[in-house]
Amino acid sequence: MSSPINEEKVSKLPKDGVHCFAANSKQINTRRIITIPLMVAFIALTCFFLFGENQSIPLAAIAGIACVITLLVFIQTFLIAKYRIAVDYNEKKIVLRYRYSLITIPFENFDARDGEPDRAEALLESSGLSGSKEKVYYLVLDNVLDDACYQTTTKDLASREDFFKLKEEAFAIAEAYAAAGAKIAFNCRGQKHMDEALAAYAAK
Repeated sequence: MSSPINEEKVSKLPKDGVHCFAANSKQINTRRIITIPLMVAFIALTCFFLFGENQSIPLAAIAGIACVITLLVFIQTFLIAKYRIAVDYNEKKIVLRYRYSLITIPFENFDARDGEPDRAEALLESSGLSGSKEKVYYLVLDNVLDDACYQTTTKDLASREDFFKLKEEAFAIAEAYAAAGAKIAFNCRGQKHMDEALAAYAAK
């Protein structure tokens, strides 16, 4: 299922190229600083429980798994340093690095909207304990045919300028490839609801 395409707006989008948006360098460095000593500690624990006087295969396995997880987090920092989100105008898709996988959203199924903090983040921001003096902005990137959606913030990307550039491109793509654009009901999850949203937009 595809939403109607606004050819006039599509023609205004870049015809080719890939725009990459890297992760925040502070987040990257923090993860590296934390994961390196953790990896060393888990390796030591694995060896201790495997070869020490108090051998324990279950505990060695747990320590080994923890070591692998921290290693994956460490490796991921190099991937998100290249890009956390990419807008691929060659293949007409949005690419997201989510945990240890790549998620792609075709332009035809893509929607974007302003996001909002979850309850914990909202409490931190209102209490002033978030450690940031600047207002945090949120952006939801969504495949309207899937159940899940993905949110990024000004804290996640390399700079606030990158965030607002991504937001500008995301909304332009959504408006070009969906007749309702970013105004389509965010929770469209089926043909019936999509048709209703498109009809409501057409009536405006």
